[in-house]
This record gives sequence, C-alpha cells and structure tokens, in this order.
Amino acid sequence: MYQSVTELAKNLGVSTSRIRFLINTGRIKGAFKVGEIWVIPLVDGKPQASKGSRGPELTWNKCRPGLVSKIHVNQNVIRENNKTGAREPVISVKNYKGNDYGHEVIIHGCCRVVYQPDSPLDCGAKVWIETYSRVEHINKNKNSQKVVI
Repeated sequence: MYQSVTELAKNLGVSTSRIRFLINTGRIKGAFKVGEIWVIPLVDGKPQASKGSRGPELTWNKCRPGLVSKIHVNQNVIRENNKTGAREPVISVKNYKGNDYGHEVIIHGCCRVVYQPDSPLDCGAKVWIETYSRVEHINKNKNSQKVVI
C-alpha cells in the first residue's frame, strides 16, 4: 500500500514539512515522486524509516482498521439496469458508516485493488478497491454527496 505525504502526516500526527524533511534526508526508504506528489510505500501499515542520530524515536499512530473504504461494482444492479433501461447507481462505497451508491467515485489519495475469490465480501464481491483516503461519490440522480474518511 502507498500513501501521499499529506495522508502519512495526518496518520502519524506530524506536519507535512517534517515528512518531506525525512524524505529529503533519506530517512524514509522507498519514497518516490509521481509528477509533483511524493508516494511513500507502507510495510505492515508503516513506512520504512531509518533511525536518526539524535532526537526522539519516530512513533506511528495506529490506523484504525474500521476506517477503510471498500469500493466495488454491483453486477446485479447492472443486470437490472440492462433489463429495465433504468440508470440506477451501480458503484457501492462501503465503510464503517454503511453503504453509499453512486455513478462515479473520486478517490482523493492512494488505493489498492484486491482480488480474493476464496474470501469474498459479505455482499459476494470478489474484486474491490480499498482505500484509507477520502472518497467522494457522485450520484447523477441526486446532488453530489461526500464521504469523508
């Protein structure tokens, strides 16, 4: 999994300038730039950081596992739309608050695609997208709604 500087700073409880300083001094291993954005790889939910020569040790805030959002496409609704000609939203955003449906989804940050045919989600989905970032779903039938995580 990967995180941006802003997401990592928020999760660690430090400033973004501190994270950039650690990257520039080579203390966060594996960080790379995509365009103008730093991308930091995580191992077991933590960045690989080397020890400094002085000062306090780096401590990581624990990510609460309930804050993950899972996004998948509901095939049953697609079939129903094909039969009836309706345009019901088919993209489902599942999080700790419940389910939200939309026609479009914008993920503000890093995410990963998961394929687990042996242990699907409760709804039966075997492929989904997981993210700890903020997710905005757009329903064409209603006004835009935002899910902040």
